[in-house]
Amino acid sequence: MKSFGSAIILAGGKSTRMGFDKQLLRLRERSLIEGLIRRLGGSFHETIVVTNRPELYIGLADKITGDIIPDMGPLSGIHAGLSAASSEYSFVIACDMPQLNTKYIDYMMELLNKNESMACITKFGDWIEPFNAFYSKALIDHIESFLMGGGKAVHRLLMNHNVEYIPEEVARGFSPDWGMFFNLNTREDLLKYTEEGTFVENDE
Repeated sequence: MKSFGSAIILAGGKSTRMGFDKQLLRLRERSLIEGLIRRLGGSFHETIVVTNRPELYIGLADKITGDIIPDMGPLSGIHAGLSAASSEYSFVIACDMPQLNTKYIDYMMELLNKNESMACITKFGDWIEPFNAFYSKALIDHIESFLMGGGKAVHRLLMNHNVEYIPEEVARGFSPDWGMFFNLNTREDLLKYTEEGTFVENDE
């Protein structure tokens, strides 16, 4: 049986469209990341936050780390998180994604237990959803070589590896409105999201 005990939250990014650091987002008087850490604790034995502001997470996350290869985008954060993880596979989510679907997390684990894939990723049309996904520690050296060669795009890295892709129609069976992939990019997103009361503690 493979191990899936680690969850990685990427708290980096420039947040240019939001206008302030998205790792400071608060919903219902709690920081978004604090809520994610608490809910991920029900499915994973360790939470890892990849951040350039480690002081924000002392006492919250099990592990706090920063980019090993800086200024190379989200893939650099995935690389740092996997390097800190103690389990074979890690669940990866971004700090601005407020909705978790534990049934879908369990489904991805089931798929990975049936094969030797190095990642489990959801497809959206011709694109992929790089977060709300699982990655293997076996990718660490490959990611490092890719980054050192100037590569940044997650989908280009994965093109050369064995990946379990979940079709959009299957994923929509778990999240018809695609809410489990929704992220808060702008102040308008944040206002609309909170006004509609869609921040929930339970699964969709």
